[in-house]
Amino acid sequence: MDHPFADLIGFTVSRDTPGQCRSEIEARAALMNPHNVVHGGVLYSLADTCMGGALYPLLDEGQLCATIDCSITYFRPISGGTVVCEAKVVNKGRSIAALEAEITNDGKVVARAYGNFSIMQRRTGDQGTQAVGAAA
Repeated sequence: MDHPFADLIGFTVSRDTPGQCRSEIEARAALMNPHNVVHGGVLYSLADTCMGGALYPLLDEGQLCATIDCSITYFRPISGGTVVCEAKVVNKGRSIAALEAEITNDGKVVARAYGNFSIMQRRTGDQGTQAVGAAA
């Protein structure tokens, strides 16, 4: 699935198992905040997109999802290396799914995120591709 935002930020999204997703990004200068650590918004985007990526394979034909809410707790700063997010669906109902994500940097947990996603039917006439995450 095309994902222009992931391409812009520079992370990859992969799924091996429906209900789970993995995203990676290399910490680089363009992603740093003024304190020379990866900006929290990058980690939030990584988690949100990865959670959407975990949910999409479980949706029925014609369904899409959008983030209702997402909270993230940051444990430690990231100044370099590979950042990995692993997300999974905790519960999927007919109209709402709960997900969680763990973000690591070189094997150490640096953040955890929790999100609720709305599951809806694509309306007749909706345009565009099915996007992962909040931009659906």
